[in-house]
Amino acid sequence: MSPILNVKGKESGTARILGSGIAELMIFHPVDTIAKRLMSNKSKVTFSALNPIIFRDYAAASLPRKLLSLFPGLGYAAGYKVTQRIYKYGGQPFFNDILRANYKTNFTNVFGERKGKMMMQATAGSLTGIGEVVLLPLDALKIKRQVNPEAFRGRGFVRILMEEGTTLYRGWGWTVARNAPGSFALFGASAVTKDYLFNLEDYSKATWTQNFVASIAGAVASITVAAPLDTVKTRIQNANFESKVSGATVIKELVRNEGPTALFKGLTPKILVVGPKLVFSYTLAQSLIPWFANYV
Repeated sequence: MSPILNVKGKESGTARILGSGIAELMIFHPVDTIAKRLMSNKSKVTFSALNPIIFRDYAAASLPRKLLSLFPGLGYAAGYKVTQRIYKYGGQPFFNDILRANYKTNFTNVFGERKGKMMMQATAGSLTGIGEVVLLPLDALKIKRQVNPEAFRGRGFVRILMEEGTTLYRGWGWTVARNAPGSFALFGASAVTKDYLFNLEDYSKATWTQNFVASIAGAVASITVAAPLDTVKTRIQNANFESKVSGATVIKELVRNEGPTALFKGLTPKILVVGPKLVFSYTLAQSLIPWFANYV
């Protein structure tokens, strides 16, 4: 029997889109730029080397100019992040609705009533993460603007799409490999927190504080699990358009030249500063979606 797709969840699609939010963009784009530049850097990172790694050509510029240099690719980031957040936080409940309507008995039989509910949340998150691959071109262009602007050679968005085509999907396999466990950990750890720490039977009834605490657990778990594959994905995407370096080659050269721990480059700043971005957006979405559901 085919899965039921016309599932009506507790919240409407409009509520899920509105609740996904876009307020994080201007606040956290510079942090994302810093993380991407750290992950793309192939030399040893020392405190004295941070300035040229992070600010590049503007390392000797004034502080205001340095800060402005952290906003490359903002237009692509806006298109990507807004679409991604709406899809991720609005899509996960949709996948969860499908799983609950079609496979709840299977999850319950395997994991039990309580753990089955949490596994459905995590699995729905993983399915949502896999689907994010359709947004890869915007993500690739954003990363290139942040760490390799020379690759554009003065070309605009439409011309790049026409000339590069499928090359913008380079690294899609690594994106799926990163998103599947990362999104599983994000929604799974959040569900575990709400269930075991707050004893919530209906996760949509969580308070803002409960969503905030659960999102911290989810964000740390997601970032840590996805870190090695995120580093590989970033290095594939930040190369010139004509470059065809495989993920296996990236890993081999990275481990040989920089050591295995280089797979986790940028993890600390991502947890300390990118983590709050995810906490902020996830908390906002989980709190606003049920609220909007009362009106739309």
